[in-house]
Amino acid sequence: MKFRTEVDIPASENKIEIEDKIFSIGSCFASEMTDLLQDGQLQTLNNPFGTIFNPYSINHAINRLHDSAFYEEEELITYNEEYISLDHHTSFDTRYIHQTLDKINGAIEAGNAFLQEADWIIITYGSSFIYEFLPKKKLVANCHKIPQKFFEKRLLSHQELTSSIYQSILDLKDICKEGVQILFTVSPVRHTRDGMVENQLSKSKLITAIHESISLFEDCHYLPVYEILMDDLRDYRFYKEDMIHPSTQAVNYIFEKFGKSYFSEETQDFIKENFKIIKALEHKTSDKKDPKFIEFREKLDQRIEVQRKKVKHKIF
Repeated sequence: MKFRTEVDIPASENKIEIEDKIFSIGSCFASEMTDLLQDGQLQTLNNPFGTIFNPYSINHAINRLHDSAFYEEEELITYNEEYISLDHHTSFDTRYIHQTLDKINGAIEAGNAFLQEADWIIITYGSSFIYEFLPKKKLVANCHKIPQKFFEKRLLSHQELTSSIYQSILDLKDICKEGVQILFTVSPVRHTRDGMVENQLSKSKLITAIHESISLFEDCHYLPVYEILMDDLRDYRFYKEDMIHPSTQAVNYIFEKFGKSYFSEETQDFIKENFKIIKALEHKTSDKKDPKFIEFREKLDQRIEVQRKKVKHKIF
């Protein structure tokens, strides 16, 4: 007797190996997945523009990473005595123009270099809504808590969505290794501030646009992350206290299903052991000279050394 509808991720013919490089961009859910990949000691780079949500802004970021197009002073604005890029997350804001530019352009340089070596791309869209900054008539990725009167909010059209996704794929296929695998997901985080009906419309437009766009390309795939939380884990016990963001248990469940479909057996074993080591490293003691603790750390160091011998890149 079944008491839930389970959503499966189709098994991939291409597998993520322990030396593969994984680039991710998009919503905060992309960051949560990357955190788990990093704990598993895989090579990752996440969100060189910070957390961004809509396909238009994500495409703009990918295009600038592709071209290694640095930002200039005239592209920034000032608000609350900080220098701001409306294409970036607030984490790039500083009180000094050279510091903001250094953070932005340093991330572009690192992102461009990583993309040239990337084997896998994960793009997570969060919303079809976008804001236009009226003083500059510019579509933006983040409003930086600037008063609402300076912006106009609207839904991206289907043409704008598909065009953004299509161009992102072209840029990634051009800069990345031949045969790069591009995985698209829709964030399960509901944007309740848009309204519940509006959020559902926003998500459905994303799903439609992704499926239409990736049908034109090989090596592009859709991961049903949104569907897993909505249909498989359709219970508020799988959400955080805000009833919007997925709980740690839910994120781990999705990551496990993703791993079974996309990780090679070697990668699965590698990550599983690294998760155990990460957990053991959290163990603290008030007496570091305790013989039992010393023995515990010696054995743990031996396990880490075994893992280090499996890869060429630096871990732990």
